[in-house]
Amino acid sequence: MSERAPKRSVSDLAMAGAEPLFARPRSTSSLVRPDFERFLAYSREFHQAHQFTNNGPLVQQLETRLASFHGTAHCVSFCSGFWALVLAIRCLALPGRREVVMPSLTYRRMADVTSWAGLAPRFCEVDAHSLGMTPALVEPLLNQDTALILGVHPIVNCFDAPGIETLALAHGIPLLIDAVESVRETIGGRRVGGFGCAEVFSLHASKLLNGFEGGYLTTDNAELAGRLALIRGFGFQGPDEVVELGMNAKLNEIHAAMALASLDQLDAQIERNRALYIAYSEALADIPGLRLVAFQEDEACGYKNILVELLDDWPLDRARTLSLLNAENVLARAYYSPPLHQKSYVYPVIAGPLSVTERLGERFLLLPCGHFVDVQDVSAIAALLHFLHMHADALQRLPA
Repeated sequence: MSERAPKRSVSDLAMAGAEPLFARPRSTSSLVRPDFERFLAYSREFHQAHQFTNNGPLVQQLETRLASFHGTAHCVSFCSGFWALVLAIRCLALPGRREVVMPSLTYRRMADVTSWAGLAPRFCEVDAHSLGMTPALVEPLLNQDTALILGVHPIVNCFDAPGIETLALAHGIPLLIDAVESVRETIGGRRVGGFGCAEVFSLHASKLLNGFEGGYLTTDNAELAGRLALIRGFGFQGPDEVVELGMNAKLNEIHAAMALASLDQLDAQIERNRALYIAYSEALADIPGLRLVAFQEDEACGYKNILVELLDDWPLDRARTLSLLNAENVLARAYYSPPLHQKSYVYPVIAGPLSVTERLGERFLLLPCGHFVDVQDVSAIAALLHFLHMHADALQRLPA
């Protein structure tokens, strides 16, 4: 059976024993592959310099370019976005305080980041429209034990970073932003990367900039940038003198080569992402019960993620919808589910009732996108979703 053959009856579904819609899975990860020769050309630079790590020539080049791209004075690269966040929290958190205000509807390991930094997350409600924090939601949570505000941009569009930046300054509390899904976005025409005390990005293969793995932080704070550069390299200043409690969180040259090659082709990737987004916009428009979360196109966008809300008239619950899609090798995923405040932890967390987050946590899913998805795939996925809607009653009787 060829890929993208339409499903005409329930017996054609993979969950009924038929062949899946796609022989090769279609995932929600970016997985962009920059030109191989371009990647090799960068790799030859560090190979010829005989320097493979420890702030080599490509890491320096990458940091310079990313600082310019985001319009900031400094960029510091790391082995992962996770450790960039942990170390930034350690540097920025107000001494003697323990709470980090952060959204509950966010990345499943964000509370772990806070715990690794020795602090406790205080989970915040999110706005039902933007899916992000707002000043009105954050301010009631601020108290004498608040060490830091950790803002996180949603997968599509951005939260009100200028508003929370103003709030943070008024209360004298540092603002750190996780912007891993917002590399190219702007807010009010201002490029993400320069808000708050610092912003953190990822170079994981699933993200817009693919460095195989890695992360980076942008800031205008020279003291913060210098301290983080020391900490990521064992705390060494010079060959032997240790001046910080450090660790090995450096980005090596092979990852920098991949990230530079990816950065070179970012515009082409975004054009391709936008074509997929437009295809989804058109293909999903007439399917009842589904709402594509639209990009805010009066700002710069990366168009990386395709997020859909299951409305009240969608006839299947999300778990059933996902199991049917996944069986067809349409590797859709629940969006940030369950919310963080509904999980169990082995370390302290602070959470009150978050009714909006709990409702939103059951309604959204991510659809396949990225380098290994094309517009024909989008048409096939939309046709499958239309089929699921039309045959919902019969699909309820299929085995799980």
